[in-house]
Amino acid sequence: MAEVLRVEVEELTGPGGGDGEEGQRVYEPAAEIERAMMGYEAVSSSIGGREPAAKATAAHLRVRASAAYAGYQATRYDDTGRMLPALIRETEAAGGDDREACSVRTLVYDTAAALLHRVGETSLAWTAADRALAAAEQSGRPELVALQAYRLSYVIAGRRHPAEALELAMSASAGLERVMRAPDADTLSVYGALHLAGVHAAAAVYDRAMTATLLARAREIAARTGDGNRMGTAFGHVNVAMHAISASLQLGDAKTAIETGESLDPASLPAGLTGRRTQLSLDLARAYAMRKQDAAAVNLLLAAERLSPQLVRYDGRTREVITSLLRREHQPSTPELRPLARRAGVI
Repeated sequence: MAEVLRVEVEELTGPGGGDGEEGQRVYEPAAEIERAMMGYEAVSSSIGGREPAAKATAAHLRVRASAAYAGYQATRYDDTGRMLPALIRETEAAGGDDREACSVRTLVYDTAAALLHRVGETSLAWTAADRALAAAEQSGRPELVALQAYRLSYVIAGRRHPAEALELAMSASAGLERVMRAPDADTLSVYGALHLAGVHAAAAVYDRAMTATLLARAREIAARTGDGNRMGTAFGHVNVAMHAISASLQLGDAKTAIETGESLDPASLPAGLTGRRTQLSLDLARAYAMRKQDAAAVNLLLAAERLSPQLVRYDGRTREVITSLLRREHQPSTPELRPLARRAGVI
């Protein structure tokens, strides 16, 4: 209902109606991440100067932040969530407003935003994404600012504001165009990723023409970059095709989603992108469920679970698919559905 009305769940349920009270969240590490984000360790230094105490170096924090982001992309969500609180506290305690310190702070909060968005903690993800964007702006690196606009666009769309998400993605891509002269592959990947964020938002507002235009442009950019994971975007031909599948589902065209998905080889994705590989099975399962081909949907959900049980457990749309399959369950044809639902925490 909240999605159709484009309002926050809390507006219908009251505070705490979406994620549950603290300690009852689906994703348990979120509470500690939230406490870390409320620490504001750097305030004292901002007011009265730094105390002569040992701080983690930016280089050390960058290595740990990069490891955390790799864990996120590999769908090790529980481990990544346990790493983030200490990393956030140490990054804030280290302070600094030079280019390197701001870049590291951007990476830390970007990882937090990506993870929290993926596990359904949309309000907290918005806060983290906003902090990442602010740090990127302080870094003086246009491509880093554009990357955080890309992240924030998905988070805003996840908060049921797809029109605003589309506007942000398009504004950021236009800004990046103005500073691109002879762009390297990293900058082109961010530019392409912004178009994919636009695809996601345009499909959410049911703008078929804009969705098709942005997909076509993303394919042109992918022809220049090839498949890769530059700047953590996973941008390339396969990711463009996966966004085409997702857009088809959003627009109610399950047949096209299946045709596109079955011809796609996720093995061409770079190593470590377990989340992207798993997402293909999840999207195809959703498509088959839309066509009431429940046995095929369950088989794909089981394949996704073998790749990433944590993604299946925490992904909101997947939980919705499992719930809808349970409502019309036919046990002889889908004997594995109910055990899967238990493992995913749906029942």
